[in-house]
Amino acid sequence: MRLFLSVLLVTLALCCSKANGITCPALVTEVEKFLFLSMPAYKATLQILYDPPQEIIVAKMTVKACTDQMSFENKMLISSTLAKAMENCK
Repeated sequence: MRLFLSVLLVTLALCCSKANGITCPALVTEVEKFLFLSMPAYKATLQILYDPPQEIIVAKMTVKACTDQMSFENKMLISSTLAKAMENCK
């Protein structure tokens, strides 16, 4: 099993090396929405964009309730770190 996992990871690294450049903008947008939107607005965004099952929405809202307690400065630090990571995706 370990050999299979190693081969899979190497294959994915070789074949999908440019995949992160495509997903970076979407990831940054999603994380920024998660950090900065209000609970009702984020819940509506989730339902419109992804139409997930109700238990996923409940789980995501539970985590969002925790992150909403973070200070605005810490949220901005996360956002700026994502922006710096985004520069490496190009």
